[in-house]
Amino acid sequence: MLPLIPQPRDDAKLADRLALSAATTRGAHLATDGFADWLAERGRANAFRVERIPFGRLDGWSFHDTTGNLLHRSGRFFTVEGLHVTERGGPYGDGPYAEWHQPIIKQPEVGILGILGKEFDGVLHFLMQAKMEPGNPNLLQLSPTVQATRSNYTKVHQGADVKYLEHFVGPGRGRVVADVLQSEHGSWFFRKSNRNMIVLTDDDVPLLDDFCWLTLGQIAELLHRDNVVNMDSRTVLSCLPVPEATADALLSDVQLLSWITGERSRHDVHAERVPLAGLPGWRRDEMTVEHEEGRYFKVVAVAVQAGNREVTGWTQPLFEPVGLGVTAFLTRTLEGVPHVLVHARVEGGFLDTVELGPTVQYTPGNYAHLPEKERPPFLDTVLAAPADRIRYDAVHSEEGGRFLNAESRYLLVEADERDVPSDPPAGYAWVTPDQLTWLVRHGHYLNVQARTLVACLNAAAARAR
Repeated sequence: MLPLIPQPRDDAKLADRLALSAATTRGAHLATDGFADWLAERGRANAFRVERIPFGRLDGWSFHDTTGNLLHRSGRFFTVEGLHVTERGGPYGDGPYAEWHQPIIKQPEVGILGILGKEFDGVLHFLMQAKMEPGNPNLLQLSPTVQATRSNYTKVHQGADVKYLEHFVGPGRGRVVADVLQSEHGSWFFRKSNRNMIVLTDDDVPLLDDFCWLTLGQIAELLHRDNVVNMDSRTVLSCLPVPEATADALLSDVQLLSWITGERSRHDVHAERVPLAGLPGWRRDEMTVEHEEGRYFKVVAVAVQAGNREVTGWTQPLFEPVGLGVTAFLTRTLEGVPHVLVHARVEGGFLDTVELGPTVQYTPGNYAHLPEKERPPFLDTVLAAPADRIRYDAVHSEEGGRFLNAESRYLLVEADERDVPSDPPAGYAWVTPDQLTWLVRHGHYLNVQARTLVACLNAAAARAR
């Protein structure tokens, strides 16, 4: 047995290595200017097809005779069930009362989202994958080195091995620099988490088809392009322990944690899984399960062909949102320190009642029928922002393995005192990007949309440098 030797709790040199990678926009293997051609070539090298089908053509999937839940005959993968949520806010859980019903995905397994890093010419590069997901509007996007559910890597589907998995599981893996359980979409998943990992290696790593090495600077450039870097990559990249820009903040770290705890305590949320059959406000026909007012999202079915996946053909259900989402942080410089406005969001599928989300996280079409005073806070501020206030703007897809054409416009919008005061409304708080980076190294503090915006903040900072 090796002797126990105390070691530094943090690697001071890692911050410098990450900073150098972020400042390097010319990779050792693939030029950023050539990335679009490389991605297009990978698309031509494989046969991809996604066809919308009626539920009756699903292979292995069916609606349960009693509950109406949509499930797979193996009992694995995931199920589509109903969810009944009641929520009361206020200082003591005695504020306004909300209640709703919706379909929800129940997937009781933890997947692995892992990015492998290695130095080339003294600069850290990260191994990214051109991965097809049936819900992506352009099918092929840049995913982590490993993006696999437990069903994938335990081969429930009897498919091929997950490439590079050995770098993230077992005793032979490399040096872990990030490893944290993070939530998936709390509006569409019931208490689903993934293991977000970043591992560095000094070993020789064979470069397989559909994979490429990129610096953080190159990835930052690609994050400014629409629908290139997928959701799973963005959430993993947000977990990077990037160097701090400042130690100052409007709220101390202890005050911020206390505020989060207070928000979690004041919301009384009860989320109960119920049968999908007869779910109030929802209807089902041969092609969709949808809301009776045509809002929010639909449950649909697709048939998929993908030549480079572990299984080359399958059918499955997907959730399809109605309309383009808008997801944004309002930003202000307070006392000389940059801050963003976070919202303590309640979503029915969260494990711990509340997670920090963006200032705005809505699909405008779902609220267009409401009078202005009933529309979500700050939504109109973001939608009306002039071009000279917008610091970042790109359309990104959500998780393409479960959601069809789920896109949001992600923005960073500079605000002033007229838009939002330094003392914000209840449920909102000003925090620094450094504090978000600190929180995201711990599970279930930032929702997946906020984590995307953390990656976008880092990308915008890299471009500015």
